[in-house]
Amino acid sequence: MACRVLPEEPSEAAAGSLDALVPLFYESLPRRDQRNWARVYLNGLLSTTGKKTIRNIAGADAGSVEQSLQQFISKSPWDWTPVRRSLARYLEGTVPAPLAWVVRPLVIEKAGDRSVGVGRQFVPQLGRTANCQQANGIWLASGEAGFPVEWSLTLPVPWTSERLRRRAGIPDTARALSPAQDAVLAVLRMASGWELRRRPVVMEVGRTEFLPCAAAFALRGIPFVLKVDGDLPVAGCGSGRARGGPPAAPAREVAAALRGRRRTVEWTRPGGAGGAVTRLAATAVTAAPAADRGSGPAVPVPAPLLLLGAWAGDEPQPGEFWITNVADRTPAQLFLLAKLADRVDLDCAEVCERVGIRDFEGRSFRGWHHHATLASVAHAAAVLGGGRRAAPDLPPAPPHHRIPAAVAAVRAERPVGRDQPARYVLDDCPGSRNGPDMGE
Repeated sequence: MACRVLPEEPSEAAAGSLDALVPLFYESLPRRDQRNWARVYLNGLLSTTGKKTIRNIAGADAGSVEQSLQQFISKSPWDWTPVRRSLARYLEGTVPAPLAWVVRPLVIEKAGDRSVGVGRQFVPQLGRTANCQQANGIWLASGEAGFPVEWSLTLPVPWTSERLRRRAGIPDTARALSPAQDAVLAVLRMASGWELRRRPVVMEVGRTEFLPCAAAFALRGIPFVLKVDGDLPVAGCGSGRARGGPPAAPAREVAAALRGRRRTVEWTRPGGAGGAVTRLAATAVTAAPAADRGSGPAVPVPAPLLLLGAWAGDEPQPGEFWITNVADRTPAQLFLLAKLADRVDLDCAEVCERVGIRDFEGRSFRGWHHHATLASVAHAAAVLGGGRRAAPDLPPAPPHHRIPAAVAAVRAERPVGRDQPARYVLDDCPGSRNGPDMGE
């Protein structure tokens, strides 16, 4: 009986994209045989059905192939950072109008306790305690697509013990931090040495994480749009602060007081999922030290900051809140920039999950990062090769609406009535022009 020794080839379009992406490995993989195994693994991520484990990629009876792939992924000492850096630079020059870096959490639930970084921990994204790995992907996002380029794997405290470090090959420099802290450090690494264009970082942070995260970005000159909890205390200032009011109040109260100043934005959900109407209000705020009380000394966040509140449809109260240090965008532009997180969520589900980002079954720190790097390259090949899931057919939009789906600049029109808010019309795409290097 004939057996399949190597995985089937991906589609012609994806294979063409891989041809352009394989040179990204040249710095880390100087030998041709190493690059060949990288190509075999990438082919498998794109074409193997079911879970993208090394065994499935190699084929049920391909023992020597499986051993070689195990060696290449889990044990070979090649450096993944140059590959990710080259991927980010390549995408910056290839993707039309990249707009932001989006930090997206990735929770990988596990049955056992042997996978690197696994542990029982409360996961905000799940709303419960789970036995899992927690990671973050840093995605380059445009209105049309998102691409993961950098990854952090969070290590619970037990994994920093000498025994577990030795077992999983965890470097001495890896520390036990929160997922948010790991994500911020990943962004700062990119800003300090990757020579990328400066773009806003879009990220959701917990109440106690806001001040440290915002300060870390602001002090490095990195623009941010941080989704925050409505209970986060902020101090209103200027016309947005009620006269005689308290110096600090929950973000939802500060935003709700702006109800009479709301404006409407009409936008298109990612993936052709239909239109939406959101009402926005914004005001200048300062970060209240009470937001971080009990977690150490107050962390200063350079002003100015803007609080953005969003009302979905006809809801009486704002349901989403962001704080940003981006001063040259309208509230509608900032909201649509924040909604790039939805674009990334869609691409993660439709493409990155399909190329096996969760499927690594090895136990080494190095192996996890090698797999995540190759899955990122496979994701890019699938998207650039047109391999995403087809969107449903929709009627054509008017010519002035033919823009990236999630993010666009806006043009404020006159209110149609004295008591009606201005309506924002999607126009051209902000942020598409290259700015200074990230971190300058």
